[in-house]
Amino acid sequence: MAPVALQRFMKELEKLKKEMDAGALKSGDYDTRLARVIRELREQTLDADRAAVTAALADALERGVITPSVESHLRQRLGLT
Repeated sequence: MAPVALQRFMKELEKLKKEMDAGALKSGDYDTRLARVIRELREQTLDADRAAVTAALADALERGVITPSVESHLRQRLGLT
């Protein structure tokens, strides 16, 4: 399988945020879908270097796409800490 592009990963996070804001997802559903995205990344790897991923997560945190706890969780699960 081809690696997942960083842009696609960030779009998935933005999509989850929009669905949560619209009330289309409950927190348990958000957690399940986030876990699926992370599992996909671990299986296929992410097509970006450590610095690019760290910068993208920081930007998503700043824009409110993810919370600090989600950012910390992603950094840990992606091996960035």
